[in-house]
Amino acid sequence: MANQVAPTKGNLIATKKSLSLASLGYDLMDRKRNILIREMMEQVENVKMLRDEITKTYAVAYYALQEANMSLGLITDIVDAIPVDNGLQVSYRSVMGVELPKIHYEKQPMELTYGLERANSKLDYAYRCFAKVKEMTIVLAEVENSVYRLANTIRKTQKRANALKNIVIPDFKLTVKNISDALEEKEREEFSRQKVIKTTKDKIKEEAAE
Repeated sequence: MANQVAPTKGNLIATKKSLSLASLGYDLMDRKRNILIREMMEQVENVKMLRDEITKTYAVAYYALQEANMSLGLITDIVDAIPVDNGLQVSYRSVMGVELPKIHYEKQPMELTYGLERANSKLDYAYRCFAKVKEMTIVLAEVENSVYRLANTIRKTQKRANALKNIVIPDFKLTVKNISDALEEKEREEFSRQKVIKTTKDKIKEEAAE
């Protein structure tokens, strides 16, 4: 429903300006949404490929771990000897105002830090498998987080664009029409009034002349 605005030329100009801004805002949001959707679709394709690959990598790694456990017994104490990897840093890049994470990983040379007296080739293989799992998990975390942020922003942008398209812009258009119609009606009434006045004056002049 259009807002009840006094039908004045000033209000007509202001409403037309608001309509123009709302239309521009919708165009910008629609463009932003399309760019974000394109970015997200690229990321989604990466997620699909990574998930398929990482599923296989996890399966191989856990099988290797089972083999190591069966050959050495529980290896919890050996695993505790492996140092924590602190080689991760996160930066961000902006896509249409959406901050997408970029994980930088400084891959360290693989060193066997556990004691060799209890280890064997099966444990070494499991260690290498999980090192690969770690690298792939880092990439997947970056991509999945980006997809989540993009999807969340796209949803908000879509809601705002829909509100502009379906509510705000039609409301402004109707207000402009109502004000324009009212002003035109006033102009017609004023024209009729002036015509009556002129006719009356002309008649008085004619009667005076007689």
